[in-house]
Amino acid sequence: MQYTIGSSQRSFYLGPDDAPLRERIAATRAMWEADAPSAKERARLVAMLTAGGAVGLPASHSRVLEALEQAGVFMVGGVLIGSHSYALMANALGVRWPVDLAHDNAFHVAIPDKKVDLEVALSEADKGFFAVPALNPREPSTTFKIRGSELSVSLLTPMHGKTDSRAKKIFSLNAMASPMRFLDFILEDTQPAVLPYRHGVLVNIPSPARFALHKLVVSQRRPAAFAVKARKDILQAQEVLGLLAEERPGDILLAMEAVQKMPSKFRAQLNQGMSQLDAKILEKLSGYMEPLP
Repeated sequence: MQYTIGSSQRSFYLGPDDAPLRERIAATRAMWEADAPSAKERARLVAMLTAGGAVGLPASHSRVLEALEQAGVFMVGGVLIGSHSYALMANALGVRWPVDLAHDNAFHVAIPDKKVDLEVALSEADKGFFAVPALNPREPSTTFKIRGSELSVSLLTPMHGKTDSRAKKIFSLNAMASPMRFLDFILEDTQPAVLPYRHGVLVNIPSPARFALHKLVVSQRRPAAFAVKARKDILQAQEVLGLLAEERPGDILLAMEAVQKMPSKFRAQLNQGMSQLDAKILEKLSGYMEPLP
């Protein structure tokens, strides 16, 4: 079987020529042929969305997400988090964010324990990714970088129990992931989002309200050396919460109900993050978001 991911053509051996394999080939060919009209229509819709001002990503970024989608990363529950999900969130909410808040060369993907080989998927994206060695040579890599580019993909997984920053083996992914505290808060409520590229790329992103609240918490967990990123977290949360307060306040209320079930440290850091929001945004949020005990 030969097919193209990004700009690379790949060949795969399917097995010996026998009746079951020929039936699979026939069924797959029929499926591809049936999808051809749909693919054309999706490409037309993508062109219309782009012309209408839908938010997209640079082609090099889009090819990475397309490769991950074709490998089944998002079909099995993978969730795009960080600035790329923030950018695509704009389409679902019908807005355009400030451009400088959305630019980021690092993809952060959180994936539940389901079957997909992330390393194989990344190696097939455009020029091919390679695993970035960890600072400690005894530790395995959890980040992949594309050759000759600043693009990278990091695999994250929720941290439970005592603090332990050592990489965790995700057996069904055939990859290692960096534990991140409170990541489960945004993985519990996600939604599909479409990247307007080629025939459209379907990914998963966090719900906007939970994304914003998590950003406030993350801003307080960053070391002092990452003050610029912490400020970016606050600004992204501010943009999302300000819009939701005007148009979808119920989303904030539901997310705040979920916050009540989170550990006291999460709630305390959320309060700290809220205190750094602009006064006008806090006024909008009055009645929807109050300091937590």
